[in-house]
Amino acid sequence: MSWLFLFLAGLFEVAWAIGLKYTEGFTRPLPTVFTIVCILISLGLLGLALKSLPVGTAYAVWTGIGTVGTAILGIVLLGEAATAVRLACIGLILAGIVGLKLSSSV
Repeated sequence: MSWLFLFLAGLFEVAWAIGLKYTEGFTRPLPTVFTIVCILISLGLLGLALKSLPVGTAYAVWTGIGTVGTAILGIVLLGEAATAVRLACIGLILAGIVGLKLSSSV
């Protein structure tokens, strides 16, 4: 269950990171509330995952999911550059996430 909590926490991290862009400096109420709710859910789920996962592994995977997801949505939704180098770096982060999962004893 802890890996599921961690995965969901990572997805909510992506949601709040993208939502943060739409708050326009916290001047738009609806995106601001969405972003704050996603932050709270993400941190809550991370806390649940940390009950049984090592903090170093869980934090690295959480931030990795957030980084990869946010970078991909930045490309898809916000028209950010999708250069070969950038995509390769995203792939390396993804490989690190998978490696941490496979090397975990939990």
